[in-house]
Amino acid sequence: MAETAGRSDPFLAFRYEVQFDDLAVAGFSEVSGLMLETEVQEHAEGGLNTHVRKFPGRTKQVNLVFKRGIVGRELWQWFWDQTQGVVRRRSGSIVVKDPAGAEDVLTFQFRDAFPAKWQGPELNAGQSTVAVETLELCHEGLELVG
Repeated sequence: MAETAGRSDPFLAFRYEVQFDDLAVAGFSEVSGLMLETEVQEHAEGGLNTHVRKFPGRTKQVNLVFKRGIVGRELWQWFWDQTQGVVRRRSGSIVVKDPAGAEDVLTFQFRDAFPAKWQGPELNAGQSTVAVETLELCHEGLELVG
């Protein structure tokens, strides 16, 4: 009799939390930019006409983008301080939880991040939507731990 393998469902992307070193902030409704990309160097080798050789180059990270309903001034203040010459780099993590929210299933750690862009809400008196702020962070490394 054939034995069936255990089922492994993919992790769900709707239950997560964002943590910074020393900054208490509310939850974020959206996080994007969890991406690394390796540059590819091409070399056309003499006498080899069937293809071009390719080699891995440097790996670069994409900026992280966080969106949330505005509940305080913490993110604005971090960005504003930087415009005044006070650069504060912070490390943190994005922790993906199981569907019940009880257990960590994935942890992405980023390090030495600083704000590259802050965007305020789009205001419209004809709608009843939440005022959302967006913070884009440059960072110097993304790692999947655990």
